[in-house]
Amino acid sequence: MSPPPPRKGDRIAKLLARAGVASRREVERMIAEGRVALDGKPVETPATVLASLRGVTVDGKPVAATEATRLFAFHKPSGLLTAERDPAGRPTIYTALKNALPKGAPRLMPVGRLDFTTEGLLLLTNDGGLKRALELPVSGVPRTYRARAFGKVTQAMLDELIGGVTIEGVNYGRIEADLERGSGLNRWVQMTLREGKNREVRRVLEHLGLEVSRLIRTAYGPFVLGDLAKGAAFEVRKEELERFHSTLKGSSAGRGTDRRPAKPPAASPGGSREARGRDTPQAKRSRRGPPPAPGAARRPPSPSRGGPKK
Repeated sequence: MSPPPPRKGDRIAKLLARAGVASRREVERMIAEGRVALDGKPVETPATVLASLRGVTVDGKPVAATEATRLFAFHKPSGLLTAERDPAGRPTIYTALKNALPKGAPRLMPVGRLDFTTEGLLLLTNDGGLKRALELPVSGVPRTYRARAFGKVTQAMLDELIGGVTIEGVNYGRIEADLERGSGLNRWVQMTLREGKNREVRRVLEHLGLEVSRLIRTAYGPFVLGDLAKGAAFEVRKEELERFHSTLKGSSAGRGTDRRPAKPPAASPGGSREARGRDTPQAKRSRRGPPPAPGAARRPPSPSRGGPKK
């Protein structure tokens, strides 16, 4: 007797994430807590395959129809938790987003996380598939940070990170790091990485004997923080989101909409985009390796020396 044909559709966790209810991981927790039901009966496993979300409720409420994919950029200040709620009562990004987002904005999920004290660019989307694709290391989306670090460091030390580094058994992939102009023991370092492992920038710099006193994410893929004020947000233009989404590895098929994000401001925080002029273009190309593949998100130019003041 032949086995029954596989059911057509997607896992309920994937469908709910795509509908903007929550991330897949959070949906799995909601299902385990009995908060998700199908035709009035609790869903027992996130692997349940459905063709649509018809008859699905969350906390007793029907799931709204899937909305068009939207992407927002938010300048997260230090002192906010990247979470929906905190048992300890600390303020979260959603506290600030109440005033930062336009009226009628959908429920948004953060793309990755920024530590409580880390500030800078945080992307938010209502599409769980896009969120996952942006976060996955296989997508190769670059994240750029500026770190103010205390200690002795040279460009030669930072150049060693281009081949990756292993710290306490954890392998960190290619990191492009540049020491900004300046003198003394308090220096600004710009770092671009593509894996986004937990506390990666801090751990790598601590491995080099440096103490990070301030950390700012200035770019995520082609989206740049620019001069966006702290606590403010803007929506990425649809045409830019569409263009970027078409190059993204591991992304879902989308929602059948004309998805494209608002154009972010051009400049990065802390000054202009002038070249530092430390070495020749040929030397920089040699140190940083081959150029990105066609269609890949480009690294933003380096900011000027000095950086933002605390």
